[in-house]
Amino acid sequence: MPSTTLAMHMSDGLLNAPTALLFAAVTVAGLAIALARARADLDDRTAPMAGLVAAFVFAAQMINFPVLPGVSGHLLGGALAAILAGPWVGALCVAIVLVVQALLFADGGLTMLGANITNMALIGTAVGYLVALALRRFAVRSRAGLLVTAFAAAWANTVAASGGFVVEYALGGAAGYGTGTAAIAVIGVHCLIGIGEGVITAATVGAVAAARPDLVHLLRTCVRPTEEIVR
Repeated sequence: MPSTTLAMHMSDGLLNAPTALLFAAVTVAGLAIALARARADLDDRTAPMAGLVAAFVFAAQMINFPVLPGVSGHLLGGALAAILAGPWVGALCVAIVLVVQALLFADGGLTMLGANITNMALIGTAVGYLVALALRRFAVRSRAGLLVTAFAAAWANTVAASGGFVVEYALGGAAGYGTGTAAIAVIGVHCLIGIGEGVITAATVGAVAAARPDLVHLLRTCVRPTEEIVR
């Protein structure tokens, strides 16, 4: 019988050593690129925002919400971080959160840290931001459009991250579950978790946009004055 639980924060032993090392290398390369590109997005105004985003994602990930009887989920935060701080800074924020959680709270195994960062900080953030970018023309038209965009990006972020989990497990799963079983369980549950993620992300982005729309990365390059978006 399998003895390792399937979860987005992968525990030690869920993947074999070669697969874990492969995605550790992917993580190092991805974060190196993000770090180099993030410099263009950080200044005296946006750097404090990045810190607040990381702190919020860290706190929100500690709170679980019910999805099904006996099943709960929590915020992943990739889309939220990308919308507020940009995709490169957002990826770094989520990665820092995952490292702290693994080191201080044993939330996700240390040998699985590369896979966890790949899924939640790289894949999830990238997909969430690309969806938000594709829908930005709606986000700039009204507050409702911004909220719908944030919700859709967050849902896509969650499902994409779970898809990354399944790919990694298919390459080197070592928990005793079949790949089909893992895919159905993880992606199915995260389609539901994505709804909660979408609600939290939309509420948070909406609150920030109402107070300081100039701090929302997705809106900073809008043609229309950002003050009109929050009306």
